[in-house]
Amino acid sequence: MARLSESFRNIFKIQELRERLLFTAGILIIVRLGAHITLPGVDAHLLARAEASQSANTLFGLYDLFVGGAFKNAALFALGIMPYISSSIILQLLGAVVPYFQKLSKEGEEGRKKLTQLTRYGTVLVASMQAWGVSVRLTSLTVEAQPIVPLEIQGIGFTLSTVIFLTAGTILMMWLGEQITERGIGNGISLIIFIGIIARFPQSLLDQFILSENLVIAIVVVAAMVVIVGGVVLVTQGTRRIPVQYAKRVVGRKVYGGVTQYIPLRVNTAGVMPIIFAQAIMFIPSTILTFFPESEFMQGLSGYFQYTSYTYAFVYGLLIVFFTYFYTAIAFNPKDVAENMQKQGGFIPGIRPGKHTADFIDNILTRITLPGSVFLAVIAILPTFVSRFGVTPSFAQFFGGTSLLIMVGVALDTLQQVESHLLMRHYDGFMKSGKLRGRSR
Repeated sequence: MARLSESFRNIFKIQELRERLLFTAGILIIVRLGAHITLPGVDAHLLARAEASQSANTLFGLYDLFVGGAFKNAALFALGIMPYISSSIILQLLGAVVPYFQKLSKEGEEGRKKLTQLTRYGTVLVASMQAWGVSVRLTSLTVEAQPIVPLEIQGIGFTLSTVIFLTAGTILMMWLGEQITERGIGNGISLIIFIGIIARFPQSLLDQFILSENLVIAIVVVAAMVVIVGGVVLVTQGTRRIPVQYAKRVVGRKVYGGVTQYIPLRVNTAGVMPIIFAQAIMFIPSTILTFFPESEFMQGLSGYFQYTSYTYAFVYGLLIVFFTYFYTAIAFNPKDVAENMQKQGGFIPGIRPGKHTADFIDNILTRITLPGSVFLAVIAILPTFVSRFGVTPSFAQFFGGTSLLIMVGVALDTLQQVESHLLMRHYDGFMKSGKLRGRSR
């Protein structure tokens, strides 16, 4: 405890780190305020009653978790940062199959700027479509025959204003996330999602104690979930090291090489990004369904996309496996690693340099990524099953695999950012073990 308190004191001894943390805290406060500013024309009291009667076992309830209650409040930040993530996914998928985007990704800083600009344009388009769907949903909600949007203001004016306000809110959140990344502690987009999930914890915990029929079973199930998720997090942080031998080279009187180094391959190179990407994709059907509030067929179809349905769990799990491999391929390119090794005179013992080395690394990466992706998928779909054991929907969403993995991943990454600042200034940090420190390097 004494060492922990010393570490916190060290944070405020470093002016740059102190300013970054305070700046990040200020931005996150703005994000939370925006989640409580109701859109013009919406009756907040009727909206609260309407949402209270809606089932939490839907993707709308899960979406609301990721935006910290803003969707339920019909707030300025109701769409959260998810349109930006959806746009990023689309651009990254195009970068894997379209030559133009592949070329941009290899053009260095200029290419990165163009991709960032295209992602922003895509965010505006996705946010506009989702905002239109939200306006349709709001005009269809009623409480005791009273519409939450008065009939006299329904129409093109309300739809247009809703689209403008919600799209502007998403763009503002995207900009705030970029500011946290550049001027704050880093991981801006992830921190915005993190703070949205954390904000729902007190209410979710209260609902669990009030509404649970069998509190003992619920506590046992939640404790088991925490242990399982903790175990998976530890497993997916494991690495497989590949030895690389560097041949001796004599230049003048100096001798280079002649040593063995290692390439660390993590079981889960992609981190929590597959979870976030897959969840963004799963929100698309619910967005489409908002355009058909009066269609019995479309509303019946929505039952297959409730997060408690087995169809949802199956599709969601497959998407996580896919995005784990996809994001790993983006983050770690065996061909580039093999080429760099060959240029530096390095080789893997028993493997020929060049293509054979790339194939060898790719084969190992494929095999160790499989269990990591399966573990992520299993943890992410846990709420589908635990909600049948006395855990309330809101608490199952909060303490489910998706939310818990994102919270743990973002918390560890943020601690590593703080740790790196402390270590650079020769202060003791929070994480003393070599394993955790090594992840920050």
